[in-house]
Amino acid sequence: MESLVAVPVLLPLLAAGVKLAIGARLRHLQSLISIVTLTITAVVSLVLLVEVDAHGPVVTELGGWESPLGICLVADRLSTLMLVVSTLVTLCVMVYAVGGAYADQEHDAPMAIFNPAFLVMVAGVADAFLSGDLFNLFVAFEMLLSGSYVLLTFGGTQSRIRAGATYTVMGLASSMLFLIALAVTYAATGTLSFAQLAERFGPLDTHVKLLIELTLLLAFAIKAAIFPLSAWLPDSYPTAPAPATAVFAGLLTKVGVYAIIRLEALLFPGGPVATLLMWVALATMLVGVLGAVAQTDIKRVFSFTLVSHIGYMVFGVALSTVQGLSGAIFYVVHHITVTTGLFLVAGLIERRAGTTRVERLGGLMTATPLIALLYLIPALNLSGIPPMSGFQGKLALIQAGLADGSPLALLLVAGSLTTSLLTLYAVAKVWGKAFWRAPEPSVTGTVVESDESTGEDPVVTTTTMPLTLVGSTAALVVLGLSYTLLAGPLSALTDRAAAELMSRGPYVSAVLGRGE
Repeated sequence: MESLVAVPVLLPLLAAGVKLAIGARLRHLQSLISIVTLTITAVVSLVLLVEVDAHGPVVTELGGWESPLGICLVADRLSTLMLVVSTLVTLCVMVYAVGGAYADQEHDAPMAIFNPAFLVMVAGVADAFLSGDLFNLFVAFEMLLSGSYVLLTFGGTQSRIRAGATYTVMGLASSMLFLIALAVTYAATGTLSFAQLAERFGPLDTHVKLLIELTLLLAFAIKAAIFPLSAWLPDSYPTAPAPATAVFAGLLTKVGVYAIIRLEALLFPGGPVATLLMWVALATMLVGVLGAVAQTDIKRVFSFTLVSHIGYMVFGVALSTVQGLSGAIFYVVHHITVTTGLFLVAGLIERRAGTTRVERLGGLMTATPLIALLYLIPALNLSGIPPMSGFQGKLALIQAGLADGSPLALLLVAGSLTTSLLTLYAVAKVWGKAFWRAPEPSVTGTVVESDESTGEDPVVTTTTMPLTLVGSTAALVVLGLSYTLLAGPLSALTDRAAAELMSRGPYVSAVLGRGE
């Protein structure tokens, strides 16, 4: 099994290199390579999940160098669960992107750029999940930044270049903070290995340890779009092409959340920052959802709800209990899938009507009932309507907060309930204006011309929707619904993952080669 751990990282990189060598030629082969690569990666990730759930963490040491000197990749329950979900989501998004390119009869060159960049980004995500040391995690984030910048600016329009500049500046700021934290960590402990750091942080001076924790949290909070470091996200993500926006919103911010979970559970369990994280979680939930309520563009509504629901995950981490951490992991899995699906639905709406501004939409329920259904199911799931997975994830976090019993935890429970209700209001407002009301006369053309004052890109409308686009979106909606049916086994798995993280012993023993 050790040889399989590196496959989710190396296979997409290899495929990206092959496709760059092919160039703009052999368009069908380009698409086939992408889909086959992601399918194999998903299968390998599932095999690894079954293996580590049954027998514990699996470690592979790259280049034959033993830990902690060499680079090691560690597959445990948390990392492999994230791998399975992320590869399934990226596979659906890739099918959507390929279908859209064929439907639009695009030239070969754009997809020849999109495909390798997408796979580099996928490799970066996998590397982040599997990294066994802080420096390799930094390298993974840089891979993400390079691939995602290409995707964000794909097409080279004014709005995308502007959004890409903002995204890159924030990414570089986060990377700078991360590098500073790496330097301080190595100077204080002599290692960057997660397993060794888990042992060496204990006797470290409290002030030094707090400095390292806060610097790392600040770097990861930028990537996760946690308030007040989230202002860049609603202005950056909605401008990208629909497939890129979907995977950014659903997946990339969760890589930052994953890093925070790994950091707090493995290196700083029950530290003094927990109270600060609770306040940050509450502010993120409320500020994000209030922003969503005020928006009139569907993609911006989803962007603000994305920020808001990051607060739920931080809430679970801040509780520093197995129950809270399990709820946070469950909610990450749910949110990756549901949010990605909603942004793909927004892409379908934009293709159908030429815009995602709700004041210019209407009658979509009658005109496109399938798209209406594909919107309604994940929207209700995101809002936490029983018995969907969104409700079960929120319920787990609320129960963990009530079990904690502190005034701040109870305040967060109240904030969680308020956020859920306001999320329902935000998505219901979109439903009422875009789907339920009578159509606006302006939404009848074939092309929406670009607006130079806003930088909005022109969008060609269509009355027929390609099967690949609808099918890939429906697959994500079904995957999100499957979490409801599999809530029992999934909750049990997240409980085991959280217990493994909090105990730290299995991870450290597997990496350092010690018997438990």
